[in-house]
Amino acid sequence: MLDTLRVLVVDDHPLFRAALCAMIEATDGMEVAGEAADGLTAVADAGRLEPDVVLMDLNLPDLDGVEATRRIVHAAPHTGVLMLTMFENEAAVFAAMRAGARGYLLKGARNEQVLRAVRAIGDGEAIFSPAIATRVLSLLGTATPRDESFPQLTQREKEIMQLIAQGRGNASIAETLVLSQKTVRNHVSHIFRKLRVTDRAQAIAKAREAGIARSEQ
Repeated sequence: MLDTLRVLVVDDHPLFRAALCAMIEATDGMEVAGEAADGLTAVADAGRLEPDVVLMDLNLPDLDGVEATRRIVHAAPHTGVLMLTMFENEAAVFAAMRAGARGYLLKGARNEQVLRAVRAIGDGEAIFSPAIATRVLSLLGTATPRDESFPQLTQREKEIMQLIAQGRGNASIAETLVLSQKTVRNHVSHIFRKLRVTDRAQAIAKAREAGIARSEQ
């Protein structure tokens, strides 16, 4: 582990971001490499500052935390990203994991939990809060492989397709994945075009054929 962990703090709430920065600066062996209030700035700063760890919020302006994480990890695989967010639904957790995040904590975590997680991520480990870990293990225990379905879709489109297969509307999908409804509508249009369907019913039928929708839906 490095002598001093350099941490990039990313959150769009100024007071919360300031509190995180103060906590890190007050901790031996850590320093704030920089701070950002939106996803695009986070990606740019990560490339410029080369932090060891990025503390990343999920719901950000301009570019959501999942996509920002994906871009950061793609450009610098050695950078560890720790999601620190209010959202604990399984879609958000798995989206963050697929993007390359090494950890996922809720904002209600105690300061010592956050600092311990930052150290663990900086040391190359993966860490999740107990509640998140329990949920992830439960879902992994019952999940069936789906990545081979619809190879023409991007990973984000597959996530949305799975929610469509559950009968979820655009507003519900947007809330679950922490996206704008406009972004979801665009993804749905791309999915329909790629699958050569014209509506949700046809899309669900395709999902049923692929084994990712229940027959009663």
